[in-house]
Amino acid sequence: MGIMMLMVLAACSGDDSKDGDKEDSKPASSGGESNPNNRTVVIGGIYDITGGTGDVGTPYAEGEKAYFEHLEATGGIEGLNLQLVGKDYAYKIPEAQKIYQELRDKEKVSAVLGWGTGDTEALRQQIATDQLPYFSASFSENLKDIKTSPYNFLIAASYSDQGRTILKWIKENHKGENPTVALLYNDSAFGRSPVEDIKKYGKEIGVEVVDEQVIDVKATEAQSQLLNMKKKKPDYAIINQTWGATATILRDAKTLGIDTQFIGLNWASGEGVIDIATADIAEGYIGILSHAFPYEDLPGMAEVKEYLDSKGKTIDDINQKFIQGWSAAKIMVEGVKIAAEKNPDGDITGAQIREGLETLNNFDLGGLAAPITFTADNHAGTEQTRLGIVKDGKWEQLTEYRSYK
Repeated sequence: MGIMMLMVLAACSGDDSKDGDKEDSKPASSGGESNPNNRTVVIGGIYDITGGTGDVGTPYAEGEKAYFEHLEATGGIEGLNLQLVGKDYAYKIPEAQKIYQELRDKEKVSAVLGWGTGDTEALRQQIATDQLPYFSASFSENLKDIKTSPYNFLIAASYSDQGRTILKWIKENHKGENPTVALLYNDSAFGRSPVEDIKKYGKEIGVEVVDEQVIDVKATEAQSQLLNMKKKKPDYAIINQTWGATATILRDAKTLGIDTQFIGLNWASGEGVIDIATADIAEGYIGILSHAFPYEDLPGMAEVKEYLDSKGKTIDDINQKFIQGWSAAKIMVEGVKIAAEKNPDGDITGAQIREGLETLNNFDLGGLAAPITFTADNHAGTEQTRLGIVKDGKWEQLTEYRSYK
């Protein structure tokens, strides 16, 4: 009987180990070996690895996880056991809501590193009720409203601010008559997010939006939409997509002989566009560079390289979206650190982390992104972003970090 009981227990244990969700939620802890005398702070993660934006979501999630691993390897935060626990939601809003509830109720998280626009906007009332600071990879203008999103924080210029910056650059650099612009985006909360703000700002400064085309985020062809756009003869076309659809647009534009200057928002920029579209097709493409590339010689890249060295890797093994995820995690951890210092006893709550984040003033990321400032009245960390251009198969900086104002 004893042997039979052992066999049953072993079988049950084996079933649990095959659960993919359990593997996804395996924590990455910082601070070395868990110290029972330390306070534990758990940060939740909601990732898109296998969904419609997984092309950029995967390296972003890898960057977040890597920062926590690096923190663990380098000593962590004194007095804390810091953990990151996350899952892939495959870009499905109901799944994001389910995972959020699990992170809140089962994992007892004190803050969350999230992902998409649709799911973040759907969760923001719940986030406020639960008092859990939430960093999304969405830079939706709607999340800047602190009255409706009191626990949401933006860690880069909003999509609308990125679009305004592009229009301002066009206005300053266009030669000839008043410039005209088309908007190319997908039919999601993410894709639509900056559209009305871009059109409004264009009217204010004399840049006319003459066309809009909706292209699926997973599109493998866009010739019909581009032919419709071509009839309006826009000087520029602003793309709000991720790498795959952006590469499709650039490739089909080349095939159709369209000479419009394409300019992408931040998720439509990065190494993946060149890799998928090929360097020849991407040559001359302009994009928002909200974060640094691994090959840029910047102070903030030192600890990234230290992490990579410890894993037997080099900067060739990561990309700009990895740097975005790394930066998000770094800012969140700074808020946790401040909260711990201000509240030396008891559990560290989401409300305390929010207060810690709200003390960040020109928080320096060593050039990995624009400095971040949060206050009790403003959770939009920055309005500054920069533009880059593809030259000889590589992204180069076109402007310094700047605001459209």
